[in-house]
Amino acid sequence: MTKHFVLYGDERLEFTRAIRRSESTGVMIQVNPDCTIVVNAPETASQQEVELAVVKRASWISKQLHKFKHQNAFVLPRTYVSGESHFYLGRRYILKVNTDKGTTQNVKLLRGKIEVNVKTSSPDKIKALLQDWYKDRAREIFNNRLEALLQKTPWVSEKPHIRIMRMATQWGSCSPHGQLTLNPHLVKASRECIDYVLLHELCHLAEHNHSDRFYRLMDQTMPKWQEIKTFLDNNANKYINS
Repeated sequence: MTKHFVLYGDERLEFTRAIRRSESTGVMIQVNPDCTIVVNAPETASQQEVELAVVKRASWISKQLHKFKHQNAFVLPRTYVSGESHFYLGRRYILKVNTDKGTTQNVKLLRGKIEVNVKTSSPDKIKALLQDWYKDRAREIFNNRLEALLQKTPWVSEKPHIRIMRMATQWGSCSPHGQLTLNPHLVKASRECIDYVLLHELCHLAEHNHSDRFYRLMDQTMPKWQEIKTFLDNNANKYINS
């Protein structure tokens, strides 16, 4: 992927061009919560066509960038000390750090708090323990939700394998061979949001691009998916950076 830019007034809109491998000949523009812009275009599209598409959507792109920048301004850096709030399944929990040199280091969800038992109060160690805990919880919950959704997706003949991998700008992806890759940060969102991302990837098993058929499948199995997507997009930084 190559970096490019267009000017919108006095604003420089930098974007990365990616190849859109689908039957569609249109250009799809994505503004991510980290304020990166990705322009998915067919390989046959000229650079001039791509830049024209960006210019036509410049007003929308600028509004999305300003929205995410505003949200980012209220995301405080984590220090991993008692009293901080962290998300799990859409709820906010208070972090409690228990330090004891003789303790077994682990993370537990107890009485409305996420408790981290650690030998020394090292922020890096607490962060690592939390990340491992989120990853373990994500693996269990994603697989449970996948089992439930398979009842609604008859086009999926066998349960796909789930890989857990932290990603900066994606909640999930689906390989051509049917493997689902999911972001463990997603476990911080509600089950409804998790179901939306899983369903999105399951629909890609039937339709590998964002075609009319893809969106019909989404509409049939989750009629309010667009509302859930909007909520998840608007809260992405809160979950990814917490």
